[in-house]
Amino acid sequence: MLVKLLVALRLPLFVDEAFYWQEGQHLAAAYSDLPGLTAWLTRLGVALGGDSTLSNSTLALRLPFLLLAAFVPWLVVRIARRESGERDGWIAGSLALLLPLSGSLGLLALPDAAMAVATLLCVDAGARLLRRVDAATALELAGGLALGALSHYRFIAVIGVGFLALLLLPDGRRALRDVRVWTAIAFGAAAWTPLVAWNFDNADAGLRFQLVERHPWAFHVDGVLFLVIQALLVTPVLFAAMGFAGWRALSAPRPQSRYFGWLGLLVVAGFFVLGFFADTERVSFHWPLPGYLALLPLLPALIERWPKPWRVALWCTAGAGLAVVLGYYVAVSVPDVRARAAAEKWYPSNFAGWDALADAVREERAAAPADTLLVADNFKVGAELGFALGDPDIPVLDHPLNHFHGRAPQLRLWGLQTAGREDWGGRPVLLVVGASEVRYRELLARYHALCEMVGPLPPPRVLNVDHGRQRFLLFRLSATGDEATGTGGNVCVAPAMAWITTPTPGQTATGTIEVAGWAFKDGVGLSRVELMVDGRVVTELQYGLEDPGVAGYWRISSDPQHPKVGFRGTYDIAALPPGRHWIGLRLHGRDGSVEDWSEQPIVVEP
Repeated sequence: MLVKLLVALRLPLFVDEAFYWQEGQHLAAAYSDLPGLTAWLTRLGVALGGDSTLSNSTLALRLPFLLLAAFVPWLVVRIARRESGERDGWIAGSLALLLPLSGSLGLLALPDAAMAVATLLCVDAGARLLRRVDAATALELAGGLALGALSHYRFIAVIGVGFLALLLLPDGRRALRDVRVWTAIAFGAAAWTPLVAWNFDNADAGLRFQLVERHPWAFHVDGVLFLVIQALLVTPVLFAAMGFAGWRALSAPRPQSRYFGWLGLLVVAGFFVLGFFADTERVSFHWPLPGYLALLPLLPALIERWPKPWRVALWCTAGAGLAVVLGYYVAVSVPDVRARAAAEKWYPSNFAGWDALADAVREERAAAPADTLLVADNFKVGAELGFALGDPDIPVLDHPLNHFHGRAPQLRLWGLQTAGREDWGGRPVLLVVGASEVRYRELLARYHALCEMVGPLPPPRVLNVDHGRQRFLLFRLSATGDEATGTGGNVCVAPAMAWITTPTPGQTATGTIEVAGWAFKDGVGLSRVELMVDGRVVTELQYGLEDPGVAGYWRISSDPQHPKVGFRGTYDIAALPPGRHWIGLRLHGRDGSVEDWSEQPIVVEP
């Protein structure tokens, strides 16, 4: 717990946490993406922080989730100790700590911590019902069902599989004939009322997103990767042990063991099958956690029969797995590590750059008129800036990300989705755009969409974080909207676009390197392009070379210089010390803009 507190103190805010904080500042019974509990807990965490510096930190936000997560291993101890004895209880609880998916719960203010506690309450109550039905067990079941209903849509899977597991057992069917059990079920069902009411009032927007819009519902072979990913996340020996323990429990004489086996295996297998048809673009590796929690009480009896080397391997690999997960969060917390990872696929973009962006926004607002309106171009920027600046009411433009993550309906309900200049009432605006939040092939279309909403864009202040892997553009839009002066009316003046074709990222080089590629700026064009190495200009490149393929690909581009948008030049890197260096571009627009393009690494050989 102390280690997790230290990690949570240093770990930068995750994007989803910022939006849940924003929801917590607009208290409601339910929201477009989730039931209400997660938002309520973020509000509680910030309130517990009071007026101290803690109230503005991520630790205050995460504290309720860390406390909930602390109950998870103790609940596993309670279940396993009652079913198998004192020693097995402590072994199962220790494995719950080392299981990376449960051991790292609470580090982020996400619904999984509350959902894990709800799952274990229901698992515990189900096992007790197999012995006898009493008021205390029914009350525990009701509490678990209600907590899960307030946590996430995904808890429906736990309810459905738990009900099926009871039906498969004679003692479970007996318990289900008791009115006290159905009273508990009715109480749990009532906890879904706020979410049902929200969907009823909003044309089922949340339900459609969770069950229809976010999933392709078409077969794809990527689902087979589930086993590989889960084996790595759970750790291979522990994953295999859980599978074998669950399978063996299905024929066990004790109904509680069969109950744990059915519940755990059906949840994990269900998500495995779902993986062939469901969403693969968003994070889903944590979905099977309820199944693993149900299987944990079965493990001590299995592994005590293993040879000592296998037991040692299980404990060591599980511990190493948790250390890797915690180590990842520690690495994410170190700015230098994030910068070095800028060219890697695992770059933690959702953790990075928000503090630098908040500082830049503060500087721009200090120099802007007092009535300047701050506007974000997507919900991520709006939520993160809102948390950093203490303002949960930053207007947000319509953006594909808002719909992709199911947040657009909530922004509309709060009245924070703005159509653009027509909504700003003649006020000056500081528009903050997350350029790296859009896939590059769609970026120009996004710039044109911005032009339609706000008009031609003035020269931006470019903020490149971690060599431009996180890239933000800050635009000062005047109250009169006269940024287009001299550009020919309604022509879209957009930020520059560029690409370095030579050298390739990560290429090793020595002596003199050739740098080539293309760059353009819609509406006005570019006057020159300079080469930058490690953040400083080293030479000017020849610009204006013919490259007709660029206009052929970017068909909507309105740069008046097409097809003469290519550049080429050489630079002697002999004076650079051996190792990794970063090359980039400084793009000079004909409208006076100066934009530093994202950097890419090269490796200078000795």
